[in-house]
Amino acid sequence: MAENTRVPLNRIERILAFVIGSVAGISIVAIAAIFVGRAMRADFTVGVWPAAAALPLIGLPLAVVLLLIFLVLTVTRRARLARDAGN
Repeated sequence: MAENTRVPLNRIERILAFVIGSVAGISIVAIAAIFVGRAMRADFTVGVWPAAAALPLIGLPLAVVLLLIFLVLTVTRRARLARDAGN
């Protein structure tokens, strides 16, 4: 396989990449909402604020774990493709 040959993502990798981006993006938006809420002196014990405060605590570690899974899948697929191309 040539060095500059592009290796396309398979369906699982595309879905996983989209989920990683979505979870991380929603978590970052929740962090920004918390900053805005604190600036406006909102009551964080009622309404949607407890969920907004808990979302980054769950979402960001989940995004990291999914990112590691994505990297393992990508590396193993590329290694398999390189090994098959050498035959």
